[in-house]
Amino acid sequence: MEKLRQDWVTDGLIDAEYKRYILLAYLKSVRNAFGQTELYPSLGELVFHYNNLLQIKKNKSLLSDQFPNEMAGIDRKRLELIYKEMVKDDDVMKELGDIIEYSLPQVKSVLEEGKEIYDFVESNCELLPVGLMPLYVDEGYFFIAVPQKRETDIFRYQVTLFEQPQESYRGIHVQRVDQMKKGIGVTYEGLKRKLIKKFRDLPNPATFAVESQFAFPLNATLIPVAKRLLVRYVSST
Repeated sequence: MEKLRQDWVTDGLIDAEYKRYILLAYLKSVRNAFGQTELYPSLGELVFHYNNLLQIKKNKSLLSDQFPNEMAGIDRKRLELIYKEMVKDDDVMKELGDIIEYSLPQVKSVLEEGKEIYDFVESNCELLPVGLMPLYVDEGYFFIAVPQKRETDIFRYQVTLFEQPQESYRGIHVQRVDQMKKGIGVTYEGLKRKLIKKFRDLPNPATFAVESQFAFPLNATLIPVAKRLLVRYVSST
């Protein structure tokens, strides 16, 4: 898939037509991924690029900060480098403005497509507690079950709280630990008992099953959706 540099707006040649070519090639590859219901990493990248464009537009000083400076000379008395800003070129600033104004609606349109697909996937996934829930639910296991697949993918998760001066948010670490075959008489509770015997460091783990109505891509879609469902559940308890 095409990748878009984080500083693609200000990197290299500042030419509106050239930047449009780069952006449209990237968005085409993202749409191709969305067409296969592959949401990540494209959806997360789009959110970053859209917010970055908004921030650049809102705070024009960021434009200056993102550009290299040209050394103009040395003040030998103070031994300080004196820099001459390269962004005092009206033509360059106008070109940047054109790039941003063109790019924002383009990125927003594809981002909305991705969000619609995400909502569709999430609406067709259900998070089910397995067995009795312990008081501590920040760590445990979850299963992902999809139609017409004989195996159930099993993951271990750990939710962590990150605190910053202005906000707190939860992150989640996921690791695949096993894959067990489904069959007649095989229940989620039975799978949970097998995990307890196999991994004795979690004697009473919080365990969930994520059931999908459709066979969405596992790594690019189902795992990220399952992670968000888990974080939402943990945050609400």
